Amino acid sequence: MSPDPVAARLVGALVGRRVTVATCESLTGGLVGATITGVPGASAVYRGGLITYASDLKTSLAGVDAAWIAEHGVINAETALAMARGAAKACGAQLGLSCTGVAGPDPQDGAAVGTVFVCAWTQQRLVPVELHLEGDRQAVREQTVAALLAAGVSCVTDL
Repeated sequence: MSPDPVAARLVGALVGRRVTVATCESLTGGLVGATITGVPGASAVYRGGLITYASDLKTSLAGVDAAWIAEHGVINAETALAMARGAAKACGAQLGLSCTGVAGPDPQDGAAVGTVFVCAWTQQRLVPVELHLEGDRQAVREQTVAALLAAGVSCVTDL
């Protein structure tokens, strides 16, 4: 199977700029990291990832404020930003990529299925994206990966 073309663009941009990346995933459960590491040469830039599928892990692993989660839930832009920063910090990377949302089959925290927030973060740039995706659970997860990788490319190419 050939590597995902957007992941290949991201890895190429990271290698060219000598920037490392870490991921923090919720609804995708590791699919972002797997897509990045499917690109030959990804080991030069991919530091690792956090899979924070359970809400409490967003706090204990990624450093998202527990009081924020208690008040606002995990399906929002601020949580995605904190996850991206937390992944970068935990893994010692310059770029953090994160995603949080609802793949289905049921709504969560008052958010409809297909509501997703992705974030690409560096010290110099922030690319947050709110998505309202359609399709079944797998389609929402795959579209989330594509959107997050594209946000990462945008974030890195502007450095």
